[in-house]
Amino acid sequence: MAKQGQTSGQRQQGKGHDSKRLEGLTVAATEAVNRTPAGKGLPPVHLWNPPFCGDLDMRIASDGTWFYMGTPIGRPALVRLFSTILKREDGKHFLVTPVEKVGIRVDDAPFLAVEMQNEAGDRGRLLRFRTNVDDWVPCDSTHRLRFEMAGDGGLTPYLHVRADLWAKVTRALYYDLVDMGEERMVDGQPMFGIESGGEFFAMADAKQVRDAV
Repeated sequence: MAKQGQTSGQRQQGKGHDSKRLEGLTVAATEAVNRTPAGKGLPPVHLWNPPFCGDLDMRIASDGTWFYMGTPIGRPALVRLFSTILKREDGKHFLVTPVEKVGIRVDDAPFLAVEMQNEAGDRGRLLRFRTNVDDWVPCDSTHRLRFEMAGDGGLTPYLHVRADLWAKVTRALYYDLVDMGEERMVDGQPMFGIESGGEFFAMADAKQVRDAV
């Protein structure tokens, strides 16, 4: 919706300014990724502390879709690029390059866990999750699962991806986790949860789970 008092020309000028900002951000992000040594993974966003340059009209919806100025970003490669320079500080999300930091909106979690592999390792079961930007994340002591109450009374799992960034696990994968779940004593209380990477991630009180079945 247009801001009150804006003329059509001013609105078009604002859109043009945002487009130039996006182009500049894309170029800076590409250069930062290209400068990252091969095999070193993602750009070192945690080392960058550029000036804040305002908010960008970009949003990550709860289903993982990225929007720019209200329109879905249809290029997976561009979404992947932006995901590599994503950073969270004080509860807000930013896209960060060595020269600028812009704020974006995130409805829930910035990533979505869309695929899961169940592997057998030296420490027992190891679950690996693929995000919607094609990162594979092992579920272990470094990348933990947490479970939050959903609006329908169920649980929503989240997987720690990196730094303070999380991936919401899809409902289909949640049901798979429940099927693999088991009861264990945690701090003297029977809990229902899932084991992965030598860790046990409690979902809920075991009695509540039994009563719900």
